[in-house]
Amino acid sequence: MKVVIVAGTPGAGKTSVMTHTIKQLQKKGKKTAVIKIDCLYTDDDVRYGKLGVPTLIGLSKDMCPDHFAIYNIEEMVEWAKEQNTDTLIIETAGLCHRCAPYTKNSLGVCVIDATSGPNTPRKVGPFLTSADVVAITKGDIISQAEREVFRERVLEMNPNCTIYDVNGLSGQGCAEVAEEITEAKEIIDLENELLRHNAPLSVCTLCVGETRIAKKYHRGVLRRIDGFTKYVGE
Repeated sequence: MKVVIVAGTPGAGKTSVMTHTIKQLQKKGKKTAVIKIDCLYTDDDVRYGKLGVPTLIGLSKDMCPDHFAIYNIEEMVEWAKEQNTDTLIIETAGLCHRCAPYTKNSLGVCVIDATSGPNTPRKVGPFLTSADVVAITKGDIISQAEREVFRERVLEMNPNCTIYDVNGLSGQGCAEVAEEITEAKEIIDLENELLRHNAPLSVCTLCVGETRIAKKYHRGVLRRIDGFTKYVGE
C-alpha cells in the first residue's frame, strides 16, 4: 500500500488540496482512503466523504496530533487494507510546527501558505525540510516577487523537494500532486519503518499534567532561555 502523509501550517488548505488531488486519483482509477487527524474537532470527514472514499477521523485531544498519528499508523494501515484501497492518505493537523510525521517510505507532502510570510519556511522545521513534495497555496493573492522569494526560501530549507503552486479552490496544480502519489513507492514492512526525523523533545512534568508553574515542581527535559542561566537556583 502507498501511504501519503500530509502535514502543513494551520489554514494552509491541506484538506482542500487533498480533495482535488483525490479527484485526480479517482480519474486514474486509484482506490483511496483518507484518515484525518485533528486535535479537538473536525468536520473534514464530511468533505472527504462526499468524494465517496472511505474516511476515518482521529482526535488526539491532549496529545500532539503528529505523535498521535505516528502511534496509530499500524492500525490506520490495517484499516485501509480492510477498505480494499491501494493508497492511504493521512492528513495530520500538526501543532508546534516542529514535528515531522513522515516515514522513510511514505510520500511526505507539505502544504504551506505563501501568505504566511517570507520567513515562514525557516521557522517550520522538519515537516518542510524532510518533505518530498511541497505544495504552496494562496500564491495567487501575493505578488510575483513575493512568490519567488517564498519559493527560494523553501528551496533554501529543502533543496531536494519538488515544489508545486496549487490552488485549493480551483484545484490548479493538484493533478501534479496526484501524479507524485501515483509514482510513489509502496510501504512493504511497517515493523521496520522509520521516521525521517526525530520528534521534538517532550518529556517533562508539564507533559504529564502538572499545572503549578514554580520551577521546583518541574523535572524532565527542560531548556532555559539563553541569558537566563544566571538566575537558575537564585
